[in-house]
Amino acid sequence: MLGLPAPITVALFDLDGVLTTTATLHTAAWRDAFNAFLSARAQDAPAADGEDLRPFTEQDYLDHVDGRPRTDGVRGFLASRGIVVDDATVERIADGKNAAFLAQLAEDGATAYPGSVRYLTAAHDAGLRIAVVTSSRNGEQVLASAGLDRFVEQRVDGNTIVAEKLAGKPAPDSYLRGAQLMGADPAECAVFEDAISGVQAGAAGHFGYVVGIDRVGGEQRATMLEAGASVVVNDLDELLGSEEGN
Repeated sequence: MLGLPAPITVALFDLDGVLTTTATLHTAAWRDAFNAFLSARAQDAPAADGEDLRPFTEQDYLDHVDGRPRTDGVRGFLASRGIVVDDATVERIADGKNAAFLAQLAEDGATAYPGSVRYLTAAHDAGLRIAVVTSSRNGEQVLASAGLDRFVEQRVDGNTIVAEKLAGKPAPDSYLRGAQLMGADPAECAVFEDAISGVQAGAAGHFGYVVGIDRVGGEQRATMLEAGASVVVNDLDELLGSEEGN
């Protein structure tokens, strides 16, 4: 019924881009924060050898930021452009991004994908236990704004990652912590991810099933399968009625 193997009793969902449309808000906030930094750096002095100061793109988001803790995303993107900065600059870019995201969230709210709501409802009704594992420090606010907190038994978010000094995705630590909080073995858990880093985390943690959600198109499906996804769908409700198991 849920498109999962029979041994799966726990679902570990990423949040932005899997359950809610807020990934688009994150992308826009990252674009504004990085482009402000890149523009200021270009104006201050000629680019140093190896520095690439072209504007931030959606592909940059997918390759270096998506699914990762905030400061990891800053460092990953800047490294990809050959840019070296101090920790204070990393924090300043990350804080600017979060301020932009929260302002947009306050204005527009968070919207759940209809297909995700259908799947969560079916999963809840079928007795599948549900947790959210997100690198965002705004997980609680987004879940509440989208009206999804009623489904969620446990939450691991960016605040947990910092407080417990967990390695961020693509390391499996945050998902392993989610399984632990649910009292489940990883083999009993399915991971649901839209980020390549998250799919890699699910594979690295040897979870029982890894569902990739392709909201991008192009090569994303093939890349997810290569990264370790068990199956890739365009929306969660495509899994409903599947013969896989539960």
